[in-house]
Amino acid sequence: MTIRVKAIIGSTSSTSYNRRLVNFMKKRYADKLDISLVSINDVEMFSVDTESEPPANAHAFKEDVKDSDAVLFAVPEYNFSIPGAMKNAIDWLSRGGEATLRNKPAFIVGSSMGVFGSVRAQIHLRDILSNPALSPLILPNNEVYIGAIHNKMNEQDELTDESTVAFLDSVVSNFVDFYERMTEIHSPEKA
Repeated sequence: MTIRVKAIIGSTSSTSYNRRLVNFMKKRYADKLDISLVSINDVEMFSVDTESEPPANAHAFKEDVKDSDAVLFAVPEYNFSIPGAMKNAIDWLSRGGEATLRNKPAFIVGSSMGVFGSVRAQIHLRDILSNPALSPLILPNNEVYIGAIHNKMNEQDELTDESTVAFLDSVVSNFVDFYERMTEIHSPEKA
């Protein structure tokens, strides 16, 4: 059985290293994770005026994320935080009477050309996701911060740094174990 994972790409750039990283993960872990990329590029700006009847692209985004077993957040760092487009998309997931992410297993990866690999952005993302209106079950103690990504990825979107690949392998294995534990604990039969 593979876990159906929706990957929310935090960048709107067509050349995003985080998008390329998720594409690498999609291929490498296909036997464990069925990863589908979810674009935030066309998600309308959140407004309380439309939250009960979201615009078409916001509604489609919410439904796409809802139709998953788990969520992967791939976050770049813009000005020491997450990109505004990612925050906007997450705002849609928290509103409208649906708990789209609540108790859904999730994990976070991030890369940057800088040395810190989106550390500050991921700290902010974890704070945002701790909101009770969101509350995904985030894999603990497996932070993925890939710095200098431009030196660790080739033109075919393959990670070439062996220690980074080995670490990512261990995180994905840990996530699969975590997913199984969390779905057992939060299964409807246990409620």
